Amino acid sequence: MASIFTKIVNKEIPCHLVAESEDFLAFLDVNPLAKGHTLVIPKLEVDYLFDLPDGLYLGLHAFAKEVATALAQAIECKRIGTAVVGLEVPHAHIHLVPLNSIEDLNFSKPKLRFSQEELAAIAAGIRSKF
Repeated sequence: MASIFTKIVNKEIPCHLVAESEDFLAFLDVNPLAKGHTLVIPKLEVDYLFDLPDGLYLGLHAFAKEVATALAQAIECKRIGTAVVGLEVPHAHIHLVPLNSIEDLNFSKPKLRFSQEELAAIAAGIRSKF
């Protein structure tokens, strides 16, 4: 069965798109830790990050770097933090989280809530920085 991220890649489920290439997709997390929290995925469904073929693994990180650069320009923060947890969705992905303190990368804290209009505006603001 396809992961929720594969359904997003296949346009079966909508997302707030931040960036897309031939092999990768970046979109806003629907349960964000911070404004602008973005997920970066390979379009190929592979459960475990370290099972990605080397070229795809390296390409994912290079794509995440591009997205992080745009994210840092769009969202006021001290840094963009990264995390790879890999337990919540069986599809390799990188979390990019705008940070102002180490506490901003705490996955056990309550998630933020934004309206669909707010998420659309956040995604558009990040896309404008590419």
